[in-house]
Amino acid sequence: MTTPFHDRRSFLIAAGMAGAGALMRPVPARAAGLAPTQTMRGGSNNYRPDAPMVDRLGRGFFVRGKVLRAGDGAALQNVRIQIWAATTLGGEREPRNHGSVLTGPGGRFELEMEQIVPNFGQPHAHLAYDDGQFRTVFLRPVMPSASDTSVSADFVLAPA
Repeated sequence: MTTPFHDRRSFLIAAGMAGAGALMRPVPARAAGLAPTQTMRGGSNNYRPDAPMVDRLGRGFFVRGKVLRAGDGAALQNVRIQIWAATTLGGEREPRNHGSVLTGPGGRFELEMEQIVPNFGQPHAHLAYDDGQFRTVFLRPVMPSASDTSVSADFVLAPA
């Protein structure tokens, strides 16, 4: 009798297929409206309270998203979002890789920075909302490929 070989790739493929099956199941309607975003495990790694407001952190890579209010889905303008990542300038602790931006019309934000590089095997960014009016949320979107030139993450914030 042989034991099947399971590697990370076969595990991820099986998990993805299971997740796709779950997406096809009916989902009950939410009477309360748009549900808030849940904090992601590992999202707060190397977080810096009050990271400075910046216009950009380099060139060529874009972190984008939008911020909405839970319940009614209203776009939130002038909300501070902190962004940091390991880039060609250095790791997540590198001060040149940390900055904050404000949302604009439609609750949208964008930050141009240096190319994100894999950290612990995965290219990813970190984003945070933590200004107190709403519940704190940390996100850690993982990019499909280290050659991607953008990543997106949206926030749906619930009152604090």
